[in-house]
Amino acid sequence: MVAIAAQPARVRAFRCLGATGAALAGFLMLTSIASAAPPGETPFGVYDPPGDFVNDAEVEIEHLFLPWEDVFLPSLFEADQYALDRQRAILVTIEPWTWTRSERNTPARLIAGIESGEYDFYMRDICTVLGEMESPITVRWAQEMDDYTTQFIWAGWKPETYISAFQKMIDICREVAPDINVMWSPLGYENMAEYYPGDEYVDLVGLSVFGLQPWEETILDQAQSFVDILEPRYERAQQFGKPIVVAELGYVGSESYVESWDNTVRQSFEQFPDLVGVIYFNQKEVYPWPDDFGLPDWRFSERALSLN
Repeated sequence: MVAIAAQPARVRAFRCLGATGAALAGFLMLTSIASAAPPGETPFGVYDPPGDFVNDAEVEIEHLFLPWEDVFLPSLFEADQYALDRQRAILVTIEPWTWTRSERNTPARLIAGIESGEYDFYMRDICTVLGEMESPITVRWAQEMDDYTTQFIWAGWKPETYISAFQKMIDICREVAPDINVMWSPLGYENMAEYYPGDEYVDLVGLSVFGLQPWEETILDQAQSFVDILEPRYERAQQFGKPIVVAELGYVGSESYVESWDNTVRQSFEQFPDLVGVIYFNQKEVYPWPDDFGLPDWRFSERALSLN
């Protein structure tokens, strides 16, 4: 792995990230069973609403998810203090919609609102607070835009439409929070390069890596490893010459499957020299997995399944 210290100054701050998502969500359960980061040297982070990693000194990165229409902005300062107390930095995923599903825009309405400037204040208000926070901040806006499902209303747009929107939102954010890092974060599919917004708008590239053993064995005929899933996505991301992060990570399967992933995800691999962090999604899935495989439970305490 490339040493973090060898990266540009704006990227080095990413090594400091941590556990504020739980504080922001408002349901941090301090009495939950503590979890430990998998073994290894790659910087590790969590999206951790249950608070399972509240006291884990191995956690360097805290992941927050914010809907830009509904966020209670003062809670970001609580998240900031939570991260500072644990010497963690913050990755903020800003999703351009409301989390109230019945009130969400259509893709066409979101596109029109961004183009007209109607939604500029959402991004400006959030980033104004981010600019006042003391933790190192990385902003990840409208992730997984290369996804071909209907999960996100900002995914599957014409590439030029997405790129224009991304550039506009990052310009607004940088006006009020000039010290942020910016993560562009496709899912990692073959068409991801079509959505690249340009070197000046990207400090890090984020990817998503989820392993679901029952689905893999049914649809792909065999279980997949962390390397199996990451490798093609990493190769596509490497062309941009940016540090690469697994921004969302989860895996569910038999005890041996989970153990194998645990012993792999933070290790150094020659084929991944630019991988500078992995961030676990410690929460139950909120969107159905393809092919009727339900809602996988990625939580550390629930990952091991009894498989026949």
